[in-house]
Amino acid sequence: MTPANPTPLWQPDADAIARAQITRFQAWAAERHGAPAEGGYAALHRWSVDELDTFWKAVTEWFDVRFSTPYTRVLGDRSMPGAEWFPGATLNYAEHALRASAARPDEPALLAVDETHEPRPVTWAELRRQVGSLAAELRALGVRPGDRVSAYVPNIPQAVVALLATAAVGGVWTSCAPDFGARSVLDRFQQVEPVVLFTVDGYRYGGKEHDRREIVAELRRELPTLRAVVHIPLLGTDTPEGALEWSDLTSADTEPLFEQVPFDHPLWVLYSSGTTGLPKAIVQSQGGILIEHLKQIGLHCDLGPEDRFFWYTSTGWMMWNFLVSGLLTGTTIVLYDGSPGHPDTGAQWRIAERTGATLFGTSAAYVMACRKAGVHPGRDHDLSRVQCVATTGSPLPPDGFSWLHDEVRDDLWIASVSGGTDVCSCFAGAVPTLPVYIGELQAPCLGTDLQSWDPSGRPVVGEVGELVVTNPMPSMPIRFWNDPDGSRYHDSYFDMYPGVWRHGDWITVTSRGSVVIHGRSDSTLNRQGVRMGSADIYEAVERLPEIKESLVIGIEQPDGGYWMPLFVHLVPGAALDEDLVHRIKQTIREQLSPRHLPDEIIEVPGIPHTLTGKRIEVPVKRLLQGTPLEKAVNPGSIDDLDLLHFYEDLARKRA
Repeated sequence: MTPANPTPLWQPDADAIARAQITRFQAWAAERHGAPAEGGYAALHRWSVDELDTFWKAVTEWFDVRFSTPYTRVLGDRSMPGAEWFPGATLNYAEHALRASAARPDEPALLAVDETHEPRPVTWAELRRQVGSLAAELRALGVRPGDRVSAYVPNIPQAVVALLATAAVGGVWTSCAPDFGARSVLDRFQQVEPVVLFTVDGYRYGGKEHDRREIVAELRRELPTLRAVVHIPLLGTDTPEGALEWSDLTSADTEPLFEQVPFDHPLWVLYSSGTTGLPKAIVQSQGGILIEHLKQIGLHCDLGPEDRFFWYTSTGWMMWNFLVSGLLTGTTIVLYDGSPGHPDTGAQWRIAERTGATLFGTSAAYVMACRKAGVHPGRDHDLSRVQCVATTGSPLPPDGFSWLHDEVRDDLWIASVSGGTDVCSCFAGAVPTLPVYIGELQAPCLGTDLQSWDPSGRPVVGEVGELVVTNPMPSMPIRFWNDPDGSRYHDSYFDMYPGVWRHGDWITVTSRGSVVIHGRSDSTLNRQGVRMGSADIYEAVERLPEIKESLVIGIEQPDGGYWMPLFVHLVPGAALDEDLVHRIKQTIREQLSPRHLPDEIIEVPGIPHTLTGKRIEVPVKRLLQGTPLEKAVNPGSIDDLDLLHFYEDLARKRA
């Protein structure tokens, strides 16, 4: 547990606090809407959740959201699930994303970077022109509001153009990265029955070309609802028979026409990792995403027209959608298509330098890999424009905070953030006006009544509990696709505490209002009533130089016992000898708890992950409990299915 009064690792100076958009928003909201003028962020946050309607009205006014027809009230119904936001209002997400083109037509909206690390700009005027051309062509193909438009493309400008053109016509966007195999893509796209498919012929990763034409042909065969396929020749191949050529659809000089849709009209479908069944097809709305992302990117990330926003992501992860929303604040967004570690581990820092990124977002795993590899970003790169390094995907360990502070800059704002695909946003994370404490997220986000609850539904402070959100957020799913009675949606979040969103993470809310994430609650280690998140174990164990990655599982035994194995994937040349076993146990005993010493430490050939890079704890737990592989996991959601056979064999031997 963190001490009650630790020393901050970083705190913003008075000038930075005064300049922050959130400070100006608070003063304006105090004058116009009765927000507290004093008390800083804590007072503003309390007001934002106590006066939810007024807060979100203020957000729409501050960011000048254009409603083409007015709303009758902010919240028509605040019950969860099923909250009704801004009834009566119509608007268009893409219209807001392209607003900066009027004032800054010749400045870059996008900076596209591949493994050569040379940025290629796309201006606001050019982005708007291509969106206008493609939107007109989509309409000519018969795409109507509500039709699904799918993409099997990497993080390239064409993906952004296609998303915005889809939103402009009122279509519903959905995408997968081209490193997904055919089965994984079909598990997702077949649920939503797309009418258009944007595809590449392949992609480049790690210095190699990967041809995907056979997979594209399979997708075309297995998606009978397709009326058109659009070919993007990333590797320079000819357009397949029956497909349309990207350049033919984007060459006209056409002013975009923005379909005005209801606030809760679907914008896109995102997918859960789908480790234990078909991925959940999560539908979020044009209006909900628009105002949630304006709040998050403008106020929490403090981004505006002078900024450059780089987040390492792929089109198969919600962070790509979040990155595209940087356009809403007039920010230049950086699209990197390639390996995060090519030609060396420091690649992402080089991209941040060459693009002049002011906010650089990455994964906690990348930060820890840089630390282990002895990368020195501040010494080797000019990162003077980087104001903030943000991380997500898993909790950033304390060592990661210290490493960023020591190796990038000692006055660096470090924002560990936590949210979910489910809301395409953050529950807690970046606040530009608050101090940063090692191992902690700065605070819950505005408008988000984040609490930590015990099993009986009582809020706890300074103790581990379930992450819950007690009021609706605009970007919560409007529904799941193919869930007509809403039961799957309800069971995913509202089963444990009726009417309250339970996310499935263990957290601690500290007495200072900061947040510590301990990992997924459905894979929590619970020994003799002492609960611990798996992330705490990983953070301690993976400090040892011999350990590349680890996986810990806690399994209740039929006889009432508890078996807790720790699986370790070692670096090349390391051996799991008595000395290493001793040091692993000593590390856990001293840094965490003697109750959480593993019963066995087992060397494995690798740790399995979802396609978006998260360790899969629950499916491995199910395998070890004897569940057959095909029932324990959705094979199409795993990065290396062969690794699971090891755990399957181990379960067999133990039985």
